[in-house]
Amino acid sequence: MTSPAPIEPAIARARGGGHGHNEAHGRRLTAAFEALESYPALLEARDRLLRLTESERTPIADVAVTIESDVALVAAVLRRAGGAATPHARPVESVRDALELLAPDSVHALAARQRTFDFFEGSAAWEAAPERVRLHGVATQRAAERVAIVTGYEHRDRLVAGAILHDVGKLVLAHAYPGYPHEVQGTARTPEERVAAERRELGIDHAVVGGVLARRWGLADSLASTIERHHADDGGDEAALVRLADLLAHYAHGDPISPAELVACARRVGLGAAALRSVIFELPNPLPPRPRAAEPCPLTPREREILLGLADGKVYKQIGADLGLSPSTVRSHLHNVYGKLGAADRAQAVLISARRGWLEGTRRLTP
Repeated sequence: MTSPAPIEPAIARARGGGHGHNEAHGRRLTAAFEALESYPALLEARDRLLRLTESERTPIADVAVTIESDVALVAAVLRRAGGAATPHARPVESVRDALELLAPDSVHALAARQRTFDFFEGSAAWEAAPERVRLHGVATQRAAERVAIVTGYEHRDRLVAGAILHDVGKLVLAHAYPGYPHEVQGTARTPEERVAAERRELGIDHAVVGGVLARRWGLADSLASTIERHHADDGGDEAALVRLADLLAHYAHGDPISPAELVACARRVGLGAAALRSVIFELPNPLPPRPRAAEPCPLTPREREILLGLADGKVYKQIGADLGLSPSTVRSHLHNVYGKLGAADRAQAVLISARRGWLEGTRRLTP
């Protein structure tokens, strides 16, 4: 297992001193971090994951989407992969990364052990209702994906993980400090006001705590930093995307937000006023069909180009003319593709690749 990241340095940076006080914080947070390992998943999400992982033939993409529907499932799978002792172990930054490290039976066993709650149920151990936390995490994730599409942001798998886990530090604080959030945040209404109240009353905020937790789980620093810095003005591109998505999710729920802060966050990620209005207008609608590749693509860039030509309805001769290849070379590439995908013909090869997101972002290569 990965050794836990030290807690006191992060708290010291937030407070700027007070060693004895920091130690007290550390003890509280350590206990809360351990308690979070039993945070419940939605029963329906857990059961769907169990059904999917009963077969090793289930596409990783389907498994990933189900895991990403629940805060606790994402946390459990990333934590398990972060501590996995495998020959190809590396810091985990997304659910896709985790599923490349964990066998289906391992994910199945993890889901079977997962504590659950059902719709409309509360939790005696957690003041924050698990379903409310899940709904906000999913809403932030979807808002982040929409903004990523508009801005052309590429690292969507990592962004999705950061978005759904961005408030995990709130769960830690709720367990560590009785009365959180109400007694700590008081009359604060907007997200910025609540973070300011946390810093004033506790000397830390939920974002910093969430980043420390992510590192204890063995997650990649890129993901931990996104969680830790999503309320910082200099948090970097991905943290800024999550911060904007968080505001959009609050707005969609009818919660108070600062319009000026929303505009400023949009500007930081390259969204002007017109683009921001479009994103807000489209928020209630389903995301456009643009699958994220959730499995490693076995095809070469040239093979993907040729498949894209087939998807456009072109014949070998037209594809060859586009790419500076002979029809026989195009045919040879496609035979390699069929073998890699286990496809019987061109239509099946295109369908398999499109469903798994392998044609997304493909651009024509110069001859």
